[in-house]
Amino acid sequence: MAQNDSDIALAARLWDVPAALVLLTRLPMPALPDHAFAHGARAVWAYPVVGLVLGGLLALFAAVLNGLGLSAPIVAGLTLGALVMLTGAMHEDGLADTADGLWGGHDRERRLEIMKDSRIGAYGVLALIVIMGLRWLGLAEVSWTGLIAALMLSRAMMPPLMLALPHARSTGLSHSVGAPNMGAVVVAVLIGIVGAMLLTGGAGLLAALVAGAATVCVGLIANAKIGGQTGDILGATQILAEIAVLLTLATLTQ
Repeated sequence: MAQNDSDIALAARLWDVPAALVLLTRLPMPALPDHAFAHGARAVWAYPVVGLVLGGLLALFAAVLNGLGLSAPIVAGLTLGALVMLTGAMHEDGLADTADGLWGGHDRERRLEIMKDSRIGAYGVLALIVIMGLRWLGLAEVSWTGLIAALMLSRAMMPPLMLALPHARSTGLSHSVGAPNMGAVVVAVLIGIVGAMLLTGGAGLLAALVAGAATVCVGLIANAKIGGQTGDILGATQILAEIAVLLTLATLTQ
């Protein structure tokens, strides 16, 4: 009986990876059974695995572009464009909404209202310009291993914030996913850190610390301004953690 329970638990866990891919990417996926999404928060351990899948695909794409003789900045720009397409720009949208809401509203209710608005304001536009520019520069400076490490670590930073902060609103994507347990969060962080270290050595550990610091900053600001986290906050966290990793690795490889 114990062995059967273990097998059932393992089978349930195997659905977490495709469920996470459906949530965080626009990759073509076969139709999944309803039970694959029954416990969304359980799948957060697989978020860095999503980063690994995306990073692997983009590394191959960049290798083809390099083989065509394109310069590093052009390869980085096209790779960044491909990344946005593969993720449906959901994290970029979260960043823009976060910038508009947290800095455009005068109180908690107004900030959440702005973040829910599909229109983009000045703060959101400026945030996207600066952030996309930094990502482009960072991608131009790192190797394919750094690219994969950045995508893994940045997605490993979302689960801790989901655990640490309450939901700022009673609706939305983050609320529908739910709050993860400590075990899933620890596994996510470990996968991100170990993967980054295997890919980039000791630099990966330092990059993880910088990404963690960026995540803590986002969490403190979000908690102070809206009393918790939302899907937009998590998207902004992923983007800022990714930039933190890219710039750290780019600096260390100079």
